[in-house]
Amino acid sequence: MAHHKSAIKRIRTNLKSNQRNRQYRSTLRTASRRIKEIGISTAASADLNKAYSLIDKLVGKGILHRNAAARRKSQLARITTTKTKTVIA
Repeated sequence: MAHHKSAIKRIRTNLKSNQRNRQYRSTLRTASRRIKEIGISTAASADLNKAYSLIDKLVGKGILHRNAAARRKSQLARITTTKTKTVIA
């Protein structure tokens, strides 16, 4: 255990931010899962917009790297376009 006051405070703040970041990542995984489960509909495009917004927020907060965010957005877009093609074909 840390002995200095600043180190003790740092441990406390790290735990708080860890919990907060874990919640953000969980929310992102839930949003991604919803998009994967939903077929093509207006709800899917609304969920896609929400997921994009959430991903951008996480990049701004430093929780998600910008390249990882771009990759996730691309994957979600590919999933929705694939579902669109299968529904039309």
